[in-house]
Amino acid sequence: MPTPDRTSLDAIVLAACDLLEKEGLAGLTMQAVANRVGVQAPSLYKRLQSRNELIQLVAEASLTELAGRLNSAPSPLQLANRFRAFGHERPAAFQLVMTPGAGIPVARPEFGAAASEAILRLAGTLAGADHALEAARTLTAWAAGFVSMELNGSFKLGGDVERAWEFGVARIVEAIAATPSS
Repeated sequence: MPTPDRTSLDAIVLAACDLLEKEGLAGLTMQAVANRVGVQAPSLYKRLQSRNELIQLVAEASLTELAGRLNSAPSPLQLANRFRAFGHERPAAFQLVMTPGAGIPVARPEFGAAASEAILRLAGTLAGADHALEAARTLTAWAAGFVSMELNGSFKLGGDVERAWEFGVARIVEAIAATPSS
């Protein structure tokens, strides 16, 4: 008689997401996840092929969460603020999906595409359909860089970082909206 399943893939990924934030990517081990879900580490291999697959699933879950936050944003400022909030609330997940580093498993393309839908839609509204992708990349690159610098403690010159964020978002949005339509 087969042994009953003691956990689900969803529970495993949820535990891994939590572990990522508490212990970082180095602490995201199969043993640590198994301990969190109350099974022996070999049992995880009934659901996963490897740690790399687990990391990929965590990246995909993180992008799904980010997409959910961004999809209802009614304005570029609110979209940027939600993106930033995700980075502050889930810094390890933010790093995993925005700057994973060499050799780190990444989400499948469809998850990145889903997380990009809201920014593409708003960018298209600002810059026109012909420039939506370029506009979305510009805003995303600026915001990801800003948030990464915040998370790394790189703003050392003093001043009000919140004010710098607001200034930057406003200027980027203005520049995108001024994009010629041809």
